[in-house]
Amino acid sequence: MSTHPVGNTANPAHTGHAAPGTPGIDVPDRRGRTGLDTHGRGLTGNPDVRITDVEVLACDWYVLRKTTFDHRRRDGSWSRQQRETYDRGDGATILLYDAQRATVLLTRQFRLPAYVNEHPTGMLLETAGGLLDGNSPEEAIRREAAEETGHEVGEAEPVFVVYMSPGSVTERVHFFAAPYAASSATSSGGGVADEGEDIEVLELPFAKALSMIRTGEIADAKTIMLLQWAALEGPFAPRPGGDVRGPSPRRSAP
Repeated sequence: MSTHPVGNTANPAHTGHAAPGTPGIDVPDRRGRTGLDTHGRGLTGNPDVRITDVEVLACDWYVLRKTTFDHRRRDGSWSRQQRETYDRGDGATILLYDAQRATVLLTRQFRLPAYVNEHPTGMLLETAGGLLDGNSPEEAIRREAAEETGHEVGEAEPVFVVYMSPGSVTERVHFFAAPYAASSATSSGGGVADEGEDIEVLELPFAKALSMIRTGEIADAKTIMLLQWAALEGPFAPRPGGDVRGPSPRRSAP
């Protein structure tokens, strides 16, 4: 990972960057938040890092900050550095699978950031997911699975918790897996239209989904991670007899 030092001699920290009446600082922003410039101040978990200043660059819906900090290098010297961090909250994602039929449920929707960064259409195949928005990870993934795929999730298996882009984005994503069946479908899914979502639900053979990673048809990181987990350790992992693991009692479909 590259660094962006702003000088090895510590200068007095910049303070007073927020004028009175600044949204997100001392008056509520559009989401009712204040004190957004305190994020990270007072952390003591790493004695080799001292945060000296936090500046809010934008707080429309999510929050973009510029943080200045002193970092003690391995040779004992200190350097002053700055980083911009994008805070959109934490998220959750889930792989819905049918081990008996060897299928998975994925979604397809338009992703502007991918489209403007050389994806030919911006239409990405993904596992269902979304932001926690104040819910617990399991509550959030039940909500997102129902909204996007139309399936009510039974017991969701935690898989792992991952920082997806730790160089610039604060988000942690909670990964889950759960079975689905015809009986768990309560709606057609498709997302929340009022939030601009227009989501297509696709059922794919698991082997086909894996092959789409190799061809680049599936290019979403969280989806690749869950599919590979399913093949190596999850519901489609080989057993000693050569068969896939199949559903266990605690993974029974709702």
